[in-house]
Amino acid sequence: MSYVRRDATEIIAASGDLELTQRALARDGAAFRTIIKTHNQRLYRIARGVVRNDSEAEDIVQEAYVRAFAHLGSFRGDASLGTWLSRIVINEALGRLRKRRRSVAMPENPQAEIIQFPLNPSDDPERTMAQRQILALVERATDSLPDLYRMVFVARVIEGLSIEETSELLGVRPETVKTRLHRARALLRKALDDQIGPVLLDAFPFAGRRCERLTTAVMKRLGLEG
Repeated sequence: MSYVRRDATEIIAASGDLELTQRALARDGAAFRTIIKTHNQRLYRIARGVVRNDSEAEDIVQEAYVRAFAHLGSFRGDASLGTWLSRIVINEALGRLRKRRRSVAMPENPQAEIIQFPLNPSDDPERTMAQRQILALVERATDSLPDLYRMVFVARVIEGLSIEETSELLGVRPETVKTRLHRARALLRKALDDQIGPVLLDAFPFAGRRCERLTTAVMKRLGLEG
C-alpha cells in the first residue's frame, strides 16, 4: 500500500515502466537487459542488507528476476517497477533468512560489501589502509543492526531512497520509517563508538609515515635535530 499521492513525475515514470514491461513481455531482449542493468545495484544492496552475505544476495537477486519475469504480466504500474522488483527481492531474501535460521546459525563475520568506499591504490598506502579499516567498521556495524532497523537503514542511507519510497517498499507507514531510521542510526553510532577507539591510531593517516615526516620537519625547524 502506498501512503503518498503520486505526482506527475511518478506517473510519467510509471508509464515508462509499463512500456518497458510490455516490450519485455514481447520477448524484447534489450528491454530485459535495460531492466536488469537499471535495477541490479539497488536489488543487490537490498538483498545484501537482509541476508548479510554477498554470494547469497546475488543468488537472491537472480531468483527474484526469474520470478519477476515469469509474472511480469501482473505488473500494473501501481508502484514503480523498481519498487515492485524490490518487494520480490525482499520476500525472497526474508524467505532465505528464515530457512537459514532454521538450519544453521548465521556466521558472525560474513564477507561484506554493502557500502562501496572509494579506494585508489595509487593513493598514500596509509590513507588507503585507513579507508579500508573505516569501511570494515561501518560494514560490521551495519551488519550488527537488527533486521527491522537494518532494512530501513540500507534503503534510506545506503540506497538513498526517500522516506516515501522506503515506506512503500517495506509496507510500513512513513512515521515508522522515521522511527526505525532514528533507532538504526543510534545503534550504529554506538557500535562505531565501541569499535573506533582500538583502531583509531592505525586508521588516522598521520599515525604512520606522515606523522614521522611531520615530526622530523618540526624538529628541524626548532633546531633540535640535525
